[in-house]
Amino acid sequence: MRWIGYTFGGALLALGLTGLVLDGNPVGWAWWFGGVVVAHDAVLVPAVLLVGVAASRAGRWTKAALIVAALVTLATLPTVLALGRRADNPSILPLDYGRDLLLVLIAIGLVALVPKLRSRSVALGLSAGLAAGLLVAGLMAVNDMIDAARWVLFLGHAALLGAVLGGVFGTRLYGLANAFAGGLLAGLLAWVGWQLTLLPILLGGRPTWTIAPGDFRALVGEVLLGGITGTLLYAALNRPPQRAAPPETRAARVVIIGGGFGGMSAARRLDRLISRGLLAEVTLISDSTSLLFTPMLAGVAASALEARHISVPVRASLVHASFVHARVEAIDTVNRSVRVAGGAAMPYDHLVVAVGSIPSFHGLPGLAEHAFTLKTIGDATRLRDHVLEMLDAADLAGGDRPELLTFVVAGGGFAGAELIAELFDLVHGVLHRYPGIHPDEPRFVLVHAGERILPELSTTLGTYAQDKLTGRGIEVRLKTRVAGATRHAAHLAGDEEIRTRTIVWTAGNRQHPLMAELPDGDAQLRVPGRAGVWAIGDCARISGPDGVPYPPTAQHAMRQGRVAADNVAAALDGREPAEFRYRALGVLVALGHRTAVAEIRGRRLSGFAAWAVWRAVYLAKLPGLEKKLRVLFDWSLDLVFPRDIAND
Repeated sequence: MRWIGYTFGGALLALGLTGLVLDGNPVGWAWWFGGVVVAHDAVLVPAVLLVGVAASRAGRWTKAALIVAALVTLATLPTVLALGRRADNPSILPLDYGRDLLLVLIAIGLVALVPKLRSRSVALGLSAGLAAGLLVAGLMAVNDMIDAARWVLFLGHAALLGAVLGGVFGTRLYGLANAFAGGLLAGLLAWVGWQLTLLPILLGGRPTWTIAPGDFRALVGEVLLGGITGTLLYAALNRPPQRAAPPETRAARVVIIGGGFGGMSAARRLDRLISRGLLAEVTLISDSTSLLFTPMLAGVAASALEARHISVPVRASLVHASFVHARVEAIDTVNRSVRVAGGAAMPYDHLVVAVGSIPSFHGLPGLAEHAFTLKTIGDATRLRDHVLEMLDAADLAGGDRPELLTFVVAGGGFAGAELIAELFDLVHGVLHRYPGIHPDEPRFVLVHAGERILPELSTTLGTYAQDKLTGRGIEVRLKTRVAGATRHAAHLAGDEEIRTRTIVWTAGNRQHPLMAELPDGDAQLRVPGRAGVWAIGDCARISGPDGVPYPPTAQHAMRQGRVAADNVAAALDGREPAEFRYRALGVLVALGHRTAVAEIRGRRLSGFAAWAVWRAVYLAKLPGLEKKLRVLFDWSLDLVFPRDIAND
């Protein structure tokens, strides 16, 4: 079992720490090398690593081996590099130990890549790295920067760099410039890790993190290696297939409806499976050309983020799958086809429905006509422009000022709580631009039918969030329902009226009409009674082992998308689909003014710490390095400058 490998690594770490405690005692250095065995030239380290690998083959043995290697490194390498030979006991701690240890770790890392070679992108990356390594090594040899002894080390390093590029960025290289820039960044990191750290140790010296005059040429070589590797990898991944499939073998037609988290997750997973040999033609159909990162949508409505910075082009995210920008009008499960608006029917062998949900006003009068929703970029920008228009009008108005400056949000869940907080920050952040409006005039009302807001969180965090909102001047109306709306008022149950021209509805959603005639998905994400049809995300209502449907969140939709793609591949191979099982990582809710609440696997956070976690987690989840940098830049500007009030 792989736990045996973990045990060996943990035991060696414990022995190493014991040796540090007994530093001045020869017995301590004996413990350092494994108790009564005094090992020279790291004989014990390869033995422990090999035992860890061999004993862990029944499970994720490469993972176990790498964990063992990491533990050994933590336990031994810092002391080896810091002390070198000890004057009082030179034979026990030679510097060769660190060099041999690194060679073992590199060998283990290369072995760990072997199973990944089944991935087309990793194999092509390794080949691209070797080709680029030969070219750059030749240039370095001409300039007397490398000798024959270092050729093998450099080519191994180049191959590893290419394999990492292929495995990590292979299917995400959506342009030549993107591939070249990613390669340059990888080369820069490789220069620090290889030229300044690992190579000096392997050659018998010590790492130096200062740049000598000769190191600049090595930096140029590494960056050039990364750039050429990225370019060659992109060219190899986008090369037309050498030969078509045999005439008697037709690729399975897989159609995905919906470009949200679930649909895009399924499409990307199928992209990777196709690169590994899956015979399938994947088509994603969506009425939007971009994947919208909805957790940040309230920030767009509050003018804290640019709208395009939280959306990722669908076409740029797919390699093998094709994209159709259209609206699906009907699904014919009998003839296995979908009909798009203004187009012919598109046949499928397997269909993945990921159309999400739409707002439900429960038949309440006036809400469909007068309430704002928050589902799309268009919704967010319309709400932002409307709020700024209300401020412009109130700056000049007389008797209508109270209703112009009253903002009502219906629904005290995640979306409603985050939105009311963001609108509060927007209005009070730009109010100095409107000298005719006193800071006490704007009114913010959060209407919720339950006994407390954020019922998905624990009572403690829900109460904390409510206290934070009310402490800032936001009215929280509990056990109250919105019964209707007009152009000038929100009507509450009990004949109460709030004069306002801004009502935002976040209090209910319903299944998409395309799922109206289809039953809910089962545990394997299949639609019962509909051959070849799978459903994921908000529209599917997949139930967990306890019979309770999974919540309609992005983290569930993304993982359902990956499982659905794997199940489609299993069905094509004649294997049994797997059940979807997932335990949520937690929930995060921003409350504006650099505060938030979070509950992550039972651990509760609140205040600034939760806000920092909220931003870090969602920034990490945002697809694409470019979008991450743009959002980070927007947030940085928001710390220094007031929010933009242009709404023309």
